[in-house]
Amino acid sequence: MKLYELLQRVKTIRVCEDREVSGITSDTRKLEAGDVFVCIKGARFDGHTAAAEMLEKGASAVVVERDLGLPHQVIVENSRAALSLMYAAVYGFPMDKLKLIGITGTSGKTSTSYMTKAILDTLGVKTGLLGSIVRIVGDKVFHAEQNTPEPGEFYELLAMMAGEGCEYVVMEVSSQGLDQRRVEGCTFEAAVFTNLSQDHLDYHGSMENYLNAKKLLFGMARHAVTNADDPKGLEVTSLFNGEVMTYSTSAGTLTAKNIETRSNGVAFDLCWKDKVGHIDIPLPGAFSVSNAMAAVGAVLSCGFDFDQIIPACKSIKGVPGRMEVIPTNSDFTILLDYAHKPDALEKVLKTVRGFAKGRVVVLFGCGGNRDQLKRPIMGKIAEELADYVYVTSDNPRYEKPMEIIADILSGMTKPEKRSVICDRRQAIYTAIREHQPGDVLILAGKGHETYQLVRGETFEFDEREMVADALLGL
Repeated sequence: MKLYELLQRVKTIRVCEDREVSGITSDTRKLEAGDVFVCIKGARFDGHTAAAEMLEKGASAVVVERDLGLPHQVIVENSRAALSLMYAAVYGFPMDKLKLIGITGTSGKTSTSYMTKAILDTLGVKTGLLGSIVRIVGDKVFHAEQNTPEPGEFYELLAMMAGEGCEYVVMEVSSQGLDQRRVEGCTFEAAVFTNLSQDHLDYHGSMENYLNAKKLLFGMARHAVTNADDPKGLEVTSLFNGEVMTYSTSAGTLTAKNIETRSNGVAFDLCWKDKVGHIDIPLPGAFSVSNAMAAVGAVLSCGFDFDQIIPACKSIKGVPGRMEVIPTNSDFTILLDYAHKPDALEKVLKTVRGFAKGRVVVLFGCGGNRDQLKRPIMGKIAEELADYVYVTSDNPRYEKPMEIIADILSGMTKPEKRSVICDRRQAIYTAIREHQPGDVLILAGKGHETYQLVRGETFEFDEREMVADALLGL
């Protein structure tokens, strides 16, 4: 492929002569002769410092953000944006052939994306999914490493979806993905905002930066759907030019009324203009009402008929690792949930409190090498809303598990309400062994994950299997 073909949508400042290019990389370790090397300035390493070396190793050209005085350099406004658009060119700009629905927010992205896809599928619209659990391309399902893929994977997946005849793609769009311009060049048919609460401050540094990253999605969208019940629901759409569709449990473009919450789901009447539709889905919690409204809003904003959308909501099912009931055939209930942020943990505990016949017991930890500020907050929430807490490990990564636990405990003041068991497997066994009739035990933080990350290694860790083993010993 020619260099100029790759650069056709890139905002360039100065371009060298056209050259043959065999590949693209921003990783010094992966460069092969003939590749164009894109210099990315990261938190720990600036690719610009290796540009000259990459040319010596056979790079066809280097893409830079400033003049390095090198031969075969292309100066661009933003090298991350350039990287994305160059990959888009490699795959024939597949985003032009698809209608994208992007969902952003701290919590609820995965559930809302599954709901949106379920509705579209039921309406007979072939739809791909890019989420934090899996990628769904036609009949093919791939494991997901992150919710918003890196540009090379992202545009390859879009090309596969277009090739499979998909019309729509529903995707989770993370704040990091937006900030790093991974979806550069895309126009979203609809952008959806679920909520905002503390998370990812290790990356963004402040809640203001976190919010500003999410705003970027709405500057790329034809239609906007946002949660009017969230304090930042309207502010997040500031880059959108047009009428915003809101959803709310009090007053919005879409409004939920007559809400009924049960241990096995929610039901409510959804009002839009002069129409009312009844929705009943097998997902418990007030947040499920909000997520369902977001999904309906997304599909509705794309031009589908309200009277067809409402019956299509019957196809909505549970999401792996989100309030997932693990069968016990016993006198207590075990729920598996991905809640690994303060807001998510609070919502899960309040939901369970609404239907639990016995104690509400939660087992959780916090991930290593991630936002440390949320750890004591989560400890405080767990202590206040649960009857008993098992504080344990999550994905410690390169941190010492007990140091993470110490951060959690700094937000707790009632040692009589907790047990500290660092080994998560042992904590699960202990919590099950110590259960009381009527208890609801929430295993929080891992959700759909079937692994544990410890000092650069990935270990098999399926909590469903652990629960099954522990139940055999009762």
